[in-house]
Amino acid sequence: MIVGIEGVVELKEPTLVHLNVNGLIYEIFISLQTYGAITSERIKLFTSHIIREDAQLLYGFFEIGEKRLFERLIKISGVGPKVAMAICSTFSASQFAQIIASNDIAGLKRVPGIGPKSAGRILVELSGFDAELMQQGSVGTAASGEASLALESLGFKKEQISKVLRECESTDTASLVKEALKKLQKI
Repeated sequence: MIVGIEGVVELKEPTLVHLNVNGLIYEIFISLQTYGAITSERIKLFTSHIIREDAQLLYGFFEIGEKRLFERLIKISGVGPKVAMAICSTFSASQFAQIIASNDIAGLKRVPGIGPKSAGRILVELSGFDAELMQQGSVGTAASGEASLALESLGFKKEQISKVLRECESTDTASLVKEALKKLQKI
């Protein structure tokens, strides 16, 4: 499994990049977000390696949050790599977290290839994932995930948990759970 790749850009197009890694050139499919972020000749991309019966495909992302969003999207029934890349091209990970948090079907329908049924299904499947996306790159990501699981085991709904955790300021799991419980009691 190839999870990251670093090399020199040989060819850059809006949907793909050819990356020279010590004489071996890889074709990597990218989103428009990643395309815009590639400004130097030597780059490092986080990759998702998809192996099918007829092909081995690499999808590259400049930010880890975008990669996690892509990998979560392709696990949804009816959402393949092309639709997931269209979503990643239309929204950044933090923008998509806002779409999930507000349950914005109309916003998601702006993505080419997604209709009202698909948009609804995607939002239902990803409920609660917005908290993880919002905290990408912050210190509290692991703590937030653990706190979310702890609160779920106590019977709270994912939507409530993700909303409350976004408002919390603590960085360790125990403090996050305590702070979130106080806020959840007020709801």
